[in-house]
Order: sequence, then C-alpha cells, then structure tokens
Amino acid sequence: MRPVRWLTPINGLTAAVLALAIGLAGLWLWTLPPAMPGYAGVRAAYRPSEAWLRDRDGRLLDAERVDFQARRLAWTELDAIAPALRETLVAAEDRRFFHHDGVDWWALAGSARDRLSGKRPRGASTLSMQLAAFLAPDLARPGARSWRDKLRQMRAARALEARWSKDEILEAYLNLAGFRGEAQGVGAAALTLFGKTPAALSPDDALLLTALLPAPQASAAEVARRACAIGRRADCARLQADAVAMLGPARRLALDPGLAPHLAVKLLRQPGMTVTTTLDRDIQRIASAALARQLRGLGAGRARDGAVVVADNASGDVLAYVGGVGGLSTAAAVDGADAYRQAGSTLKPFLYAQAMEKGWLTPASMIEDSPVQLDTASGLYVPQNYDRNFKGMVSARTALAGSLNVPAVRTLLLTGVEPFRERLAETGYGGLTEDGDYYGFSLALGSAEVTLLEQADAYRTLANGGRYTPLRIRADDPKASPRAVFTPQAAFLAADMMADPGARAVTFGLDSALRLPFWAAVKTGTSKAMRDNWCIGFSDRFTVAVWVGNLEGDPMRGVSGTSGAAPVWREVMLALHRDRPGRRPAPPRGLERRAIRFAGDVEPPRGEWFLKGTGQAIVAATPPAARRPRIADPVAGTVYAIDPDIPMDRQRIRIATSGAVEGHRLMLDRRDLGPADSQPLIFAGPGQHRLLLVDAGGRAVDRVLFSVR
Repeated sequence: MRPVRWLTPINGLTAAVLALAIGLAGLWLWTLPPAMPGYAGVRAAYRPSEAWLRDRDGRLLDAERVDFQARRLAWTELDAIAPALRETLVAAEDRRFFHHDGVDWWALAGSARDRLSGKRPRGASTLSMQLAAFLAPDLARPGARSWRDKLRQMRAARALEARWSKDEILEAYLNLAGFRGEAQGVGAAALTLFGKTPAALSPDDALLLTALLPAPQASAAEVARRACAIGRRADCARLQADAVAMLGPARRLALDPGLAPHLAVKLLRQPGMTVTTTLDRDIQRIASAALARQLRGLGAGRARDGAVVVADNASGDVLAYVGGVGGLSTAAAVDGADAYRQAGSTLKPFLYAQAMEKGWLTPASMIEDSPVQLDTASGLYVPQNYDRNFKGMVSARTALAGSLNVPAVRTLLLTGVEPFRERLAETGYGGLTEDGDYYGFSLALGSAEVTLLEQADAYRTLANGGRYTPLRIRADDPKASPRAVFTPQAAFLAADMMADPGARAVTFGLDSALRLPFWAAVKTGTSKAMRDNWCIGFSDRFTVAVWVGNLEGDPMRGVSGTSGAAPVWREVMLALHRDRPGRRPAPPRGLERRAIRFAGDVEPPRGEWFLKGTGQAIVAATPPAARRPRIADPVAGTVYAIDPDIPMDRQRIRIATSGAVEGHRLMLDRRDLGPADSQPLIFAGPGQHRLLLVDAGGRAVDRVLFSVR
C-alpha cells in the first residue's frame, strides 16, 4: 500500500504564504488604530475652557472660566508661539521631526539596541505619535506599554503625517499637550506659569516648559535639572530659581485685566465665547478706580460695597458696568449694578415731572414742608425729612433739589399713587410689579426696589427729553425706537431743578460733591435705615449712576447723601468731561421764562421756567382761610390710652381744624362741640369715637375715627 502524500512542495509553499498572509492580516487588524481626524476637524472641535469679554474696540475686559475639566485658552497659531519654544521642544522630544514620516526608525533601532544590551532604553516616541495619543486617548491609556500599543501609535502617526503638514502637527501638539496641573496647551501654560503670552516666552521659559512635558507634576528641582540638561547649561542657578517661581502658588492669568467680572459672569455662558460689549475699557477703569478709592476711604465699618454704571445718553450704550470692586466686601460675587435695592429719594424727579406735565405744579409752586400724618390701610404714615427739620413753605424747585420728603408726599397726593407707579414702570423700572396700594404714599420717598441699571436708564430718559429706550450692553443689542414717557417740557423742568445749586443749598450747602464746574443734573437718595446710598445724574452727553452700601443689607454708618456715592459720581463726571464740559440743554418749545418774586420773601427773587400760559410774576402761598376745611387733629386712626396715674381732667384731647372753617361746627358722637374754630379740649371715654366737621347746612365735610383705651 502506497503512503498518501498530503503536501507537495508547491502546496506547502502556498500554505506558508497563505498562513503568512493570514497572520499579517491578523496583525494588521490587531494593531489597527482609531481613524485620525483632519487638522481642520481638530481645530473646529477645539473648545477653550474660557470665554472672553471685550470692549467696544475689541480690547479684553475680562475672561471667565466656563469649563472646569481642563484649563484651555484660545487655540494658538504656530506663528504666535515663540520660536525658542518650538525649537527647544523639537530638539528635546523629536530631533528628526522634520525628516521622518511619523516614526523615527533610527530612534527605534537605538531603543531596541539599548534593551538588548541591558541599558535603560531611550525614548523613541515622536511628536506625531504623541499627538495621535492626544487625539485618540485609547492609544495612551494607563499602562499602555505593550508592542501592540506602540504599533498602533506608529500607524496612527503615519496616518497623521499622510494628511497633516509638519507645522500643523507641531501646532496641534503645543495646543493639546498637558503642561502642569489642569493647564492644557501652550496658551494656558504660558499665562498660568509665567504670566505671558506664548509669543513672549524667553529661551529659559522654553526650557522649563519643555522639561515639564515628560512629567508635568515633577518637583521644581527635577524640572530645573531636566531643563539644564536640555539646554546643556553649566550654571543652572537661574533655572532653579525660575522653576521654583514657575511652580509656586497658582498665578492669576496676568493678561486678564479683570475689569468687569460681574458682567462676565452675566454674559459668558459657553466655552470659547467672545462677547463684544458696548463698554469702553478706559471709562471702565476710571469708574472702577473711583469706586475702589471711595470704599477704601469710607472703610469697611461704614460701607463695603458699591457699583457704577455709565451710559451714553444718545445711543444708550453702557460705557462702564462696575458691579463691585471686591476689597473688603463680604458679598463680592453679588452684582451690585443689577441687584434690587430700595430707591430712596431718587424717584422724586419723576414724581415732580409728572405733576408739572399735568399742569398741577410749576417749579415756583409753593408746597408746605410741615408735619403731616396720612391715614393708610396699615396705620398712620408720618413722613420725615432727612434732617428731621421742616422748612415751612418752599417752592417745588427747592423741594426737589433739596430732596425734601414731606413736599414729595404732598405732590404724590396730587398725582395719585397708582398713576405714579404706572409712570415709573413706563420709565423702565421693571421691579414695580405690585399695584399702587401695595406701595402707598411711601412710594414718593422710594420704598420700591430698583436696580442701578434701571436708575441709569430712567435718568437718561430725562436727559433725552422724556424719551425712553432700553440700555445696550452687547454690541449686537438692537437699537430700539424712542418711546415718549414724559413731555420734553416736563423733562427739561425736572432736569433744570436738579441742576440748580442754589435750590440744592437748602439741604446740601453751596459747596458739595454734587456741584460741578459745568452743567449737570443730579439727585441723591438714601434708603430706609441707611442701607443704600445713591447718586445719579447726567450731563448733555453722559449719565452716571452710583450706588454705595452693604450688599448683605446691614446699615451703613456715618454715610450721608453727599459723602457716600456722590464723590464717586463727581470723579467719574469730571473724567468724562475733561475734554469738553457739559453744556446746558436748550429749552424745548412750549416753555417761557419769567422773572418772579415770592410774597413775604419766602425765597429770593429769580428767573423761573413755566409751561406757556402758567407763568406768574408774584408767587404766594394759599392763605389758610382759602384752603379746604378739614380736621387737622386728631388724625384718622389715632389710638389714645388713658393713664390711671394722671387725673382724668388732665387727659383731654385738643381738636384742631384748618382751612376755611368759619360757620362750621364740630360734632363728636352726635354731640355738638361748638364752632370749628374754637379748638376745644374734649374728654372722650374708652371706645371708638367719630368726629365730624359739618358746614352751615349740616353736611359733613370731613370726618375722623379715633379710639380711646
């Protein structure tokens, strides 16, 4: 029986070739790397961790970190990186970079020889191979040191080299490499470690950065040793000192000016965003510096926080937005420019403008500044002036410029609370969401909450003749059509009254921080319990709004209307107008100017503006006899308490009346008390009582309910 010959020589060769082919195919599949993206795709997918805020001219105002996984700045072009770093990196990490195709075969051979001879093998990984690992992290997973991993990296590097230029590979490497901690890319490394741009790196900086790459968390001594070896330096003392400085406490990004941190937080939402604003970096610096100086001067024991907004009257562009300046603030992250705070007296100009627009007041109208008690749903409202004094009869001009409270409340009685609230809402005060009854008469004194941005825009409305448009903060914010809120005549009269230093002197004196060497209208305000201090004013070109206080809500100490916010307002105004002073606006049509004098010389004679047809040469207060008859005391809602330690005949209540009460009588619980002008003293027992003022025909013209306990 003949043996079977399974393989002929030819068949054996075929089988060997086939086996080799299968093996090679298996090896090819086994070492297949992930697909490598193109350069353009890597650039498009790159996302910085930062976003940037720029002024109207493209100058950097602030940067905000949005992504906290790694610290990456904008992609840096190769020609924006110092040549010293490019040359040092190539020399140290891949000296045949410009001559190989992704794999340095000479280096691989040298590494193999070192392994065979028992020496420590030198590195053979090229920049292209390292970049491939950055692009596909699976190629450089922890512990990836096998031949398979190396082969996959080599194949990925060759794929990169087939599609990318050498400059593109080097540029991408420098933007994706991790240098220290969370600093990724040359942009973040240069700024974080040296406070420089990549273009400004010195040869020594280049040595230190290159020395970091193999071991980003190495000690300063190890980094300096490696840098010395790379640079082949004989004296390494300077590099050692620089390494310690470089790796010391984390540096702030020195080229980030940090001029508008609150606005940056407000506008920068996505990594890589660049928002161009309407701000002017020079004006922003001026406003920030002025506020910081004032807060340092006041001290943390008096006021810790402040904010400034500067707006261009014509365009509505916000030129400065200072939400705070840090310092001794205990709430530095809160944006003081957009936080709601009580308005204080800053709403009064709009109240007087509304009353004058209706013809109910003129700047010369006499208003009584004397104690008044108003019955409200929540009890008696007894407004007081800032200095607790009363001036008697004053003109509306003096009342507004001197910020007198009682005349403002009396003016609110003319306009009505709800119509005034509606007018404020039309002027851009968006926080007035309740109806007039909620605010009551205290709305005249600023019980409503407003923001500094709203204040700036509302006062800008007066500067623009009563025409309102929203402020613009981003350069691409739309320009809205103006909307008439006040008549040009009313806006002019209110501004003229606020700009009058003589009228202001009754409260602030002739030489205060409110007086400038050019025309400007200004108003201060202080909220309840001294929690907020405002100063808002405008020239013909700019509106400046300043707030000073404590963001946590505790009262200020020893800060008045002219010692808190006003000095900041003055400094900013002077800086804005150093080239050209503010100019007095021309009066609109429909106004006339008359020489007037006041009966009894209540105020000095002067020239005064009137709506046409309302002017008068002599101004006098209405005599008491011509006023509406009313019960002046007790006030409705008053509660009296009987004291058992005081004799009963000494616990009587005086009834007081005012106005034209001749022929009128007083009735207490249907008991006739006699003529209304007799000012009787009465005794009323415990319980509720009704007091009537009746005319000669027996008709009640006023009534008061009060109680005795």
